[in-house]
Amino acid sequence: MAMGSMLKKLLICTCLVAGTMAQAAGDKVVYHIDNAAQQATKALRNIRNHLDEAPDTQIIVVTHAEGVDFLLEGAKDKANPNIDYASLVSALKARNVRFEVCEITLKNRGLKKDQFIMDADFTPSGVVRIARLQAREAYAYIKP
Repeated sequence: MAMGSMLKKLLICTCLVAGTMAQAAGDKVVYHIDNAAQQATKALRNIRNHLDEAPDTQIIVVTHAEGVDFLLEGAKDKANPNIDYASLVSALKARNVRFEVCEITLKNRGLKKDQFIMDADFTPSGVVRIARLQAREAYAYIKP
């Protein structure tokens, strides 16, 4: 009986330590943007708020289709031209947020990498990247 009780306590302690370590490492979240006009400003605000509340969260923003538009040089919010996306992205990049652009979108839309702000990274396929982040790396999915 004493051995079973001791094993049970060891198992509980192990679970508590593992939970604490996972919590200390922070959450992992992928934000999916496929329409910059409808999602970019809201997403950037949500990400800032997310990090204000949980600063250790690892965030990757994956963009494709019309979602890449806010990462183009000189892009501004059409509904509010005072919002300059590059400065908002740069501030989030300084907080370790990664912004990825789908290379299939570049090909399909005739865009070049040098048209994008320096804070943008590239991924061969946006949808494949999102799927892998969720399935292989346990990222939570958010679509603003």
